[in-house]
Order: sequence, then C-alpha cells, then structure tokens
Amino acid sequence: MSIWIRYLVAGLLAGFSLNILAADIAPLQQRWAEIQYQLPEDQKADAFEALAAEAEQALAQEPDDAPLLIWRGIILSSWAGADGGLGALGKVKEAKSLLEHALRVDPQALQGSAYTSLGALYYQVPGWPIGFGDDEQAEALLKQALALNPDGIDSNYFWGDYLIDQKRYAEARAALLKAQAAAPRPDRPLADQGRQAEIRARLDKIANR
Repeated sequence: MSIWIRYLVAGLLAGFSLNILAADIAPLQQRWAEIQYQLPEDQKADAFEALAAEAEQALAQEPDDAPLLIWRGIILSSWAGADGGLGALGKVKEAKSLLEHALRVDPQALQGSAYTSLGALYYQVPGWPIGFGDDEQAEALLKQALALNPDGIDSNYFWGDYLIDQKRYAEARAALLKAQAAAPRPDRPLADQGRQAEIRARLDKIANR
C-alpha cells in the first residue's frame, strides 16, 4: 500500500469516527438546548433527569469517550441547577468527576470543553465546607479553555461570567463582547440563540459598572 493510500485511508477512518461521534452526542446537545432554552422552569429538572439517563446509557457503551463524558457532566450540572436542593451537590460532584475523567482521556476534546465546564463548576459551586468551589482553580481552568478555543462562544462567555463574579467588569465586558462576536455553530443554532441571549443579559447587568 502506498503512503498516499495509507494517508487517505487514515483520513477517511478519522472522518468516519468523527461522524459517528457527532451522531452520538448531537441528540444530547440538541435536547439539552431544548430543555435549557425552551422548557418552562418547572419542567426542566425532570427533563434533565431523563436526558442524564440517556447519556449514562451511551456512556456505558463507551466509558472512556471524552465527548460523552463531557456531555453527561454538562447535563448533570444543568440538572443540579434546575433541581436545586440537597441533591444538587451530589450531581455537581459527579459532574466534576466526569469532567476530570474527560481531561485525563483527551483534554482537547470538543475544543477544551471539559476545561470550560469544570471551570464553571469551580466558580459556581460553593466553597468549603459545603462544596468544592475554588475561584483560583476556576480561573486556571477557564484560561486553559481559552488557550484551546480563544474565539469560542462558550469559552469566552464563561470567562466573562466568572469575571463578573470577581467584579472585574472591564475585563468581563471585553470577554462577553468577544463571545457575542463568535462565529455561529451551524449544527447548534438553538444553543447559540440561547447563549447570545445570556450574553446580552450579562452585558446589560454590567452596563453601568
């Protein structure tokens, strides 16, 4: 087999595996966006619970699949936010474990999304003695996410949101404007629409800061 054929076969196989991967996580991504941005608040917890079960089933077949690990972590985090109460901390702890697993498997998966999601947990979850929240750890993780995806809508949005939390408003505004200018994701229009609304809300929040 010539070297060119070997490269062609490798490229086709890589494309094939990526297509399978996209097919695996695309329904989770789409349903997450529908729940997050379209369902009434009082229906979100049950819907995220059902989606978390779907992600768990998929992950049982591919326990070291980094994108699936990331998305189950995202879904659990969202479920915790929608559900609240005493059970929320257990969900975010499991999400943290899944995201850490994803980083061990492939830190660059989904353009560093595990860093973004884990960083978000670290600044949103309460610190000791209640939870594992840690602003310094959050900042380090979010900066790693930006290093891998400097122009991404989510990496810049969560960096901006973290900076608001830290009262670093000028930096936050710059990050949010960069998120607002991010290129649309053709396969995730609903998620982009919802995120852009969140960006506008954050910018309005700090308009006079």
